[in-house]
Amino acid sequence: MLAYIVRRLLLIIPTLFGIMVLNFVIVQFAPGGPVEQTIAELKGTAISVTAPIVGSQSDLGSKAPDPSNKSVYRGARGLDPGIIKEIERMYGFDKPAHERFWMMMKDYATFNFGESFFKGRPVIDLVIEKLPVSISLGLWTTLIVYLVCIPLGIAKAVRDGHEFDIWTSIVIIVTSAIPGYLFAVLLIVLFAGGSFVQWFPLQNLTSSDWDTMSWPERVVDYFWHLALPLTSLLIGSFASLTLLTKNSFLDQINQQYVTTARAKGLTESRVLYGHVFRNAMLIVIAGFPGAFIGILFTGALLVEIIFNLDGLGYLGYEAVRTRDYPIMFATLYVFTLIGLLTQLVSDLMYTIVDPRIDFEARS
Repeated sequence: MLAYIVRRLLLIIPTLFGIMVLNFVIVQFAPGGPVEQTIAELKGTAISVTAPIVGSQSDLGSKAPDPSNKSVYRGARGLDPGIIKEIERMYGFDKPAHERFWMMMKDYATFNFGESFFKGRPVIDLVIEKLPVSISLGLWTTLIVYLVCIPLGIAKAVRDGHEFDIWTSIVIIVTSAIPGYLFAVLLIVLFAGGSFVQWFPLQNLTSSDWDTMSWPERVVDYFWHLALPLTSLLIGSFASLTLLTKNSFLDQINQQYVTTARAKGLTESRVLYGHVFRNAMLIVIAGFPGAFIGILFTGALLVEIIFNLDGLGYLGYEAVRTRDYPIMFATLYVFTLIGLLTQLVSDLMYTIVDPRIDFEARS
């Protein structure tokens, strides 16, 4: 097993490299990069000159606009080619694309992600600052979904065709049709001061007096802030995994080895959890990495915006909108690396659920 883990870890390197190459090439053809955006700002009829966008006068030379003048008319005069060259140098676009890519990957190998173009802060600091929000939403959502869906799916499989199976199917199908962001708005209207009561907060993961609270009070305050965002993320998240678990168990229950086990006099509980469970759970475990990464980094974007939770999803959205390449590629690098490592953990879970699986023995 150790040799298999080492091979999988080594395989992460070319996989991650290929993903970064592909996305880097695509971005090179996307219009509206940071250089073009800065030039558009400078050529506008009214501009506000700020250091994070165009740099200081020394950065742009004697042709740079006066920072004290907040409105400078430029009309269609264009910009001096020297200023454009200096803007390209500021953002590192004075080098060929392949050189920029190799420099980026060498820095990323040591987790040096540079500074944001438009926020003027190290990217790693921004990621660490936003990470608690995304981790909280993704981790708790995934945990609750699996804790609910797996037992529910097993119960539905055992009671296939009965009233319990029919009514639970109706409930999860109806809830899956409700968009999470619309349900989030409804929760705000009902419980967060919209039109009725204000029982829950709308911003941040903790209250302003968090530091003065005891540990039990901090736990209550943390989940108090998470209650509405988690509910809106969970409302439509049960259907697919519940039905997948149910169908997987039904498929295994109808196998010949189950009939043989019952004929030997084993109890239904022993048959279900001693034999069927480990076979039926393989397909459920296989979908864990995708579900976790999807909820953690993409599924919570609108919820973060609606509840004013500043997480990685919103940070990535802002980076794409403003073409903040250091944040774009750093978040892609981190997300991809976490996804690949999670896939490895998923493979290791196979051997825990079913010890008969031995990846090392494969030819």
